[in-house]
Amino acid sequence: MATTEAERLRQQAIVRRLEAAGFRAWPASSTIFDGTWAVRVTTSFPAKRLNSVNPLDPSDHKDIPERINKAARHFASFGRQLLFRQSPLAAPQLVAHLDAEGWSREGETLVMTADLETLDLSGALDGIPIRDPARYVEASLKVHERPAALRSGLTAILEAIRPEKGMFLRESAGGEALAVALVIHDNDLAGLLDVAVDPSARNRGIGRELITTALRFAAHRGAATAWVQVEADNGPSRHLLTSIGFCEVYRYVYRLPPGTAGVRHV
Repeated sequence: MATTEAERLRQQAIVRRLEAAGFRAWPASSTIFDGTWAVRVTTSFPAKRLNSVNPLDPSDHKDIPERINKAARHFASFGRQLLFRQSPLAAPQLVAHLDAEGWSREGETLVMTADLETLDLSGALDGIPIRDPARYVEASLKVHERPAALRSGLTAILEAIRPEKGMFLRESAGGEALAVALVIHDNDLAGLLDVAVDPSARNRGIGRELITTALRFAAHRGAATAWVQVEADNGPSRHLLTSIGFCEVYRYVYRLPPGTAGVRHV
């Protein structure tokens, strides 16, 4: 069945709202706008979502080659490789241009949502977020297997988050970090980020327990809809989120210039 104009505009509105929530939940240290392209750069942390051009209006397609060159110069001034984050809000003309120029695709990611008012969170723990950012950062670096050099960058991101955040952590009896999850309560939305379980503790239900605990916390704070981003090739995480009650809303993919190496997504 063909999509009506009203349905298309409604879908765009949903995507815009979730994109904006994502920007607030995981803030870049520098964001400038070229028209409706949000150009996000974070020199202290190499995550792609923090270092990419994010087109936010399908009707914004003027002077594409010139604007790409301008963005490339901006990224180069920070020592970063230019890449685009292509969501359904990217203009078809821009997508066609990147295709014609041979830009590669990588890191396809699903944005999923769940209705917190209908999820069964009765079995979730009434967990209290930790209040020690340094402790959370150390745990996150460990379970994600990130280098210690990213400590200050991750700390700066957490400090820059303006909506209410809940930092959740699971530890062994000996105090060793086993899993982390970050939930961002933003009006009626709850963003689930930085979720990871240490390789030594997987397949024990710890991830599900931590996610549902974080969602229960956000629901009690007044959130009605939860959202999360998960890479398309991460089958176990997708299965877990689907089993909890998340459904796909849209996808995005990163576009890299021809001849450039992929940027590690942390």
